[in-house]
Amino acid sequence: MSKEYPLNVPAPHHFTFAVRDIPDVTVEQRERVLKATHYNEFAFPAGMLTVDMLSDSGTTAMTNQQWASLFLGDEAYGRNTGYYVLLDTFRDIFERGGEKNWKKIIDYVRTDCRDVETMMENVYLPEYEGGLFNGGAAQMERPNTFIIQQGRAAESVLMEIVKKILAQRHPGKVFTIPSNGHFDTTEGNIKQMGSIPRNLYHKELLYQVPEGGKYEKNPFKGNMDIEKLEQLITTVGPENVPLVFTCITNNPICGQPVSMGNIREINRVSRKYDIPLIFDVARWAENAYFIKMNEEGYRDKSIAEIATEMFSYCDGFCMSAKKDGHANMGGMVAFRDKGLFWQNFSDFNEDGTVKTDVGVLLKVKQISCYGNDSYGGMSGRDIMALSVGMYESCDFNYMHERVSQCEYLAQGFYKAGVKGVVLPAGGHAVYINMDEFFDGKRGHETFAGEGFSLELIRRYGIRVSELGDYSMEYDLKTPEQQAELANVVRFAIDRSRLTQEHLDYVIAAVKALYEDRESIPNMRIIWGHNLPMRHFHAFLEPYPNEEK
Repeated sequence: MSKEYPLNVPAPHHFTFAVRDIPDVTVEQRERVLKATHYNEFAFPAGMLTVDMLSDSGTTAMTNQQWASLFLGDEAYGRNTGYYVLLDTFRDIFERGGEKNWKKIIDYVRTDCRDVETMMENVYLPEYEGGLFNGGAAQMERPNTFIIQQGRAAESVLMEIVKKILAQRHPGKVFTIPSNGHFDTTEGNIKQMGSIPRNLYHKELLYQVPEGGKYEKNPFKGNMDIEKLEQLITTVGPENVPLVFTCITNNPICGQPVSMGNIREINRVSRKYDIPLIFDVARWAENAYFIKMNEEGYRDKSIAEIATEMFSYCDGFCMSAKKDGHANMGGMVAFRDKGLFWQNFSDFNEDGTVKTDVGVLLKVKQISCYGNDSYGGMSGRDIMALSVGMYESCDFNYMHERVSQCEYLAQGFYKAGVKGVVLPAGGHAVYINMDEFFDGKRGHETFAGEGFSLELIRRYGIRVSELGDYSMEYDLKTPEQQAELANVVRFAIDRSRLTQEHLDYVIAAVKALYEDRESIPNMRIIWGHNLPMRHFHAFLEPYPNEEK
């Protein structure tokens, strides 16, 4: 925007020619479908919704550059070109310290480089080792990077191998895995390992409402409680904590960011007890944005520079690239070459040579489940779109616009008088605390947040995601775990897809539903109560609320 001719509105940063009509659907029609789908919000047809805010996973409107990159996709089964491009994209952003150091080998593909020697020297044959993304012979000898088609599968590959190793070494032993906040799928995979997930955040801070609804600086409500982390490790014993997880940003804890100072402290404690630190980095770029805007010493650093520092503190990571990869599919598992994760989960001979490399076990699992390691279940076209999307997520204007949308929705709820809005908003969604929304009148057994979600579908055609008592299985947790649960509903905002018109409609609908909240039914589970990650497939039925 011109400094000489200022306006009091933000300048647009993108436009689109793609338009999708929304059908007119009646309340009666939605009600009929809800009954037919057993009141499972995941089973409700998207084509009958007005606004779908269930997830921001893979729902992105891709850019013209991403669409163009699809034509550059190489669908070869073995070592397609996109394989080299994607791994080096990750090196650029997560390891090379900012844009000035990027190699951006994707440009060789974009310009259709036919110089074989140039391609060999810059794309096919460079050797990399010592980081999170080995290359050349090192990736074959010590594989440490695994392309997977989505984050949930990436978690599953990692957890299954860790489970297998721990079971062989310590049959029957139960382990504890702490985090600032385990997402539903992460928690589900940990439970299927036979381990205990724990969420160690500052709950008393999470629901504080700042004066006037706004903080001067983001207080990083997604931070791990370091005191609780050390206490947990010493209580259960470091030998019973195989991994420490950190979710960046903290999705189950209302999409709240994690400060760089807190990340350093988590790293310090993990190192103290020789426990590998694993990041869940679906939303790495938005976390870097919050650090840039709110943490001292980072204002002049780029998102990519901040990302490089963030990733320097982890021993490995799981990633759904369907979020801050700005792509419709993709994921990754990686760990540091010869780092703490590799040391703790590989087996060695008496002379120090490697007997069983954990990376080889992960590679076998990847290949057996998803295909050759050069694509891991992704098409070559999708790999190229993801590579472009990773660079796009480093753009400050894009990220600022995205975070501003979230804050607009949160402030809209707050100004409309809706109780329970978590402030400030995160970078991908707005969350409402259901305990506060219902004035503390609904017990945990009522699954009131799920009732709210389904009533929002029935009345207004808006789908959101309940991430509280129902999805996070309050009734199946220990008292310690119950105290760590945030009983919330999430309004996820798709990347580059929703307009202010959509958000204003959602604000009006939630305001109306809040004013009539006593009429919202409670829910009970009629099938699938104990199924892993039950919210994806359980059957429900409503019953009237009698607490007026």
